[in-house]
Amino acid sequence: MEASQTATPATSRSKEDIALDLLKFVASVANVGGKSSGATGFVAPSQAKSEDQVESLLNLYAKCREAVEAPVEK
Repeated sequence: MEASQTATPATSRSKEDIALDLLKFVASVANVGGKSSGATGFVAPSQAKSEDQVESLLNLYAKCREAVEAPVEK
């Protein structure tokens, strides 16, 4: 087997996997999609808030995919 045919761990991962790892990192650092801290007292759960979080995560994943798939300038 030639050296050019051997797969390294970094090159054998799909772009989707790399984008997902990037999403996890950015979401954890930016506190996106996590449980929001409750206010003092009773706060009724909001379905729209969960949908907004899902929408934010999907948009973030799309941006991560774009970043991973963007050509690297030399």
